[in-house]
Amino acid sequence: MRTGREAYHSRRHGGFTLIEAAIVLAIAAILLGIAMPTMGRMLAHYQLITAQIELIASLQHARSLAITSGRRTLLCPSMNGRQCVDSVRWDRGWAAGRYRSTQASQLDGPPALVHAGYARLIIMSSDGRTRIRFQPSGTAGGSNATFTLCRAGHAEDALALRLSLAGRIAAGTAAPNEARLCAASH
Repeated sequence: MRTGREAYHSRRHGGFTLIEAAIVLAIAAILLGIAMPTMGRMLAHYQLITAQIELIASLQHARSLAITSGRRTLLCPSMNGRQCVDSVRWDRGWAAGRYRSTQASQLDGPPALVHAGYARLIIMSSDGRTRIRFQPSGTAGGSNATFTLCRAGHAEDALALRLSLAGRIAAGTAAPNEARLCAASH
């Protein structure tokens, strides 16, 4: 036969009481509430880094295509993946492919690379650089280009890519003036 104390202990170890479960849920909710803003900022920053890496890969792919094929290659902002648009905004997507000197503003045939872009980011090239043209030597004709990547209204975590005339790419953080201009764009 069980004593009162044994019955209490066997019932006590059978599970949680409603009060204990409510306390655990309340603590979990508080901790989640503290962690969510930090996680949101972290995920947004990683999305910027991912976009920066994918733009670097696209630039390298276009340059490599020009070198290996011996033909000029064009990388440009594109909203549909087939035609270039005259814009310094690259966040809506981009495309790369060969081009002829007579039609240097559009791709010649189907693109070799298409990227859909980023809905929550802003990616801007420096003024006047609506296209990147790689020569068979691997050089990028025109002038040096800078790409600034940011979130609207958030200049503090903006990133940048710099493309030299020689076709070299350098990644880093955006200069304060580039970051402010990017974050203010809509």
